[in-house]
Amino acid sequence: MNPARSAARLVDGMERHQAGLYLAAIALGAAAGLGLPRLAGPATELINPVLGLLLYATFLSIPVAHLARAVRDWRFLLTLLALNFVLVPPVVFALSRLVADDDALTLGLLFVLLTPCVDYVIVFTGLAGGAKERLLAAAPILLLAQLLALPGLLWLMAGHDVVAHLDLAPFADALVYLILLPLAAAVATQRLAERGGTRIRPAARGLGAAVLGAMVPLMMLTLAVVVASQVHAVSLELGRLARLVPVYAAFGAVMLGAGWLFGRAPAWFGRPGFDIAARRAIVFSGATRNSLVVLPLVLALPAAFDLAPLAVVTQTLVELILMVVLVRIVPRLIPA
Repeated sequence: MNPARSAARLVDGMERHQAGLYLAAIALGAAAGLGLPRLAGPATELINPVLGLLLYATFLSIPVAHLARAVRDWRFLLTLLALNFVLVPPVVFALSRLVADDDALTLGLLFVLLTPCVDYVIVFTGLAGGAKERLLAAAPILLLAQLLALPGLLWLMAGHDVVAHLDLAPFADALVYLILLPLAAAVATQRLAERGGTRIRPAARGLGAAVLGAMVPLMMLTLAVVVASQVHAVSLELGRLARLVPVYAAFGAVMLGAGWLFGRAPAWFGRPGFDIAARRAIVFSGATRNSLVVLPLVLALPAAFDLAPLAVVTQTLVELILMVVLVRIVPRLIPA
């Protein structure tokens, strides 16, 4: 059998069964993390490199011309800002009242739910047929917006003492290591594949094809690493943290409906509506949160809030399962 044809069939098969494969990766990461707690440290160190590679593969699938058009889509950007910084804060505050008797849980919940995701949301959006190039173009703006909004929102909802301990450097690190560097590498690969020399061009095209073909395994690796790094710590405090699971699930359900409504909003006012890909991207932006970026901020809080980081981690574990489900649900909720 032709090796190229066999590889193509393998890639096609993985894409058809990706939801099941992702759930299997989550289960494998959970089993490894619970069975071998010492894996947590090395797995944590692997999160950013693996996530950066996954984002490089995702950015590689976005032609530069598409990204340039997405940067000029101000209606889409304003919709994301309204969804994440006008609607989300009151929703989060209302949900936080369900655990208001526990300061550490409440603070962890506020940190993670007030900040929209800018990294793997792009990947999941692409898997669901959403406008990943528009989310990529919006990522720096969303990062800057949450950098500016988070201190004020925390001051209103949690008090001055929390804001005094904030170190916002992780937002800058995320912009550089998870957005700009993978994007620059992807653009360079595309340029070399188009305009490189007679030796460089075939190599760049081969690298691009190999990386794009490995999207599903890269996502599986990312899911397994993230879960393995966190699941043991969560299991040790499961009694208290279990209270957050229905709250995080409720947030996902509310934002699924809100994203659907925001995606249709322009048509209600007689304006041209968003296309299908943009509407799917809006749903994912509202439902996914920036847990991997805010976790270092929460770790720097005083010892009195020692459970707050695990509250953030719990949201990550709930969200990963939710994202696998949304990859299936959103294309049916917003059909082509």
